[in-house]
Amino acid sequence: MRTFTMKWVLLIFAAGSVLFSCKKEESSEPGCSISTTGLSGSYKLTALQYRASATAAPVDYLASMEDCEKDDILTLKSDGTYDYNDGGTVCSPSGTDHGTWQVKGNTLTSDGTLNGTVASYDCKTMVYYVENSLVEGDKLTFTMVRQ
Repeated sequence: MRTFTMKWVLLIFAAGSVLFSCKKEESSEPGCSISTTGLSGSYKLTALQYRASATAAPVDYLASMEDCEKDDILTLKSDGTYDYNDGGTVCSPSGTDHGTWQVKGNTLTSDGTLNGTVASYDCKTMVYYVENSLVEGDKLTFTMVRQ
């Protein structure tokens, strides 16, 4: 009986080890990289957080934005151009804009307001931040979801 129990314990231990030791493979999708091609697509701002310093409590800037600004769509094109369209409820004056953008490493730059460091990107959600935008040591974090 003891041998039978010991075999079951070893079998369960071995099965558990196999199941829980498997490492999730990284996405091999070529379009999921932080590159001009990988980031190309249309995005909507879903969160905007501001911290006056590293120890300050975050402030939700999206809540203070006008409703007509919350539904805007940013389209990053693979040719290095972008369109910012005043979608849904149109602001007065319209917030439509066009320009150029690029990414080098994790750094986004544009001839407009799309400037910062990409913190994460999973082919659906891009999070990027801008430091020292209003005062020394502050941080604005943008969360954009692909549409």
